[in-house]
Amino acid sequence: AVEILGLGLGILGWVGVILACGLPMWQVSAFIDVNIVVAQTIWEGLWMSCVVQSTGQMQCKVYDSILALPPEVQAGRALTVIVALLGLVALMVTVVGAQCTNCIRPGKTKSRIVIAGGAIYILCGVLVLIPLCWFANIVISDFYDPTVPSSQKREMGAALYIGWAATALLLFGGCLICCCSCSQRDETSFPVKYSAPRRPTSNGEYDKKNYV
Repeated sequence: AVEILGLGLGILGWVGVILACGLPMWQVSAFIDVNIVVAQTIWEGLWMSCVVQSTGQMQCKVYDSILALPPEVQAGRALTVIVALLGLVALMVTVVGAQCTNCIRPGKTKSRIVIAGGAIYILCGVLVLIPLCWFANIVISDFYDPTVPSSQKREMGAALYIGWAATALLLFGGCLICCCSCSQRDETSFPVKYSAPRRPTSNGEYDKKNYV
């Protein structure tokens, strides 16, 4: 049950990373002026930027050039795509080595495969945390920088919070999978070996019941 719970949390975190990667709300325009009535809201993501009008209409445009993007956007694209692929690998590895499947015979090899799947989930959580914290640091620094114009100040969007939640799910799910597999591995090991005492009979030979 603990292993299935960890796998479920890992899958939810993986889906959350994919959702955060595709959403254009990594940073949104900040409203810090006196006038609270604004005509449009700007959303900026890894793949596109969108403008939402006050009437509800939204127009999005994909970034034209990849090399002209800021380094944090390029790194965020690369790491989120890598995490999406690694999450699929972790899912397949964990399912192959799970107790509820019969792909591999129970033993040390199966436990090691499950531990590898949990470790990949933890790696995914660490990798996706890098662009999230990078973006948050830039947004906060620019917001409190007096040299940045008010029209260019941004706030953290919903995609960052979804990414942080997905990171927590990946890390917690991976730790559950690894801990469950390690405890199972300890239970299936037999460090103490039993050997029957060899007592000779009256004629000097060993009794046949000693040979098992």
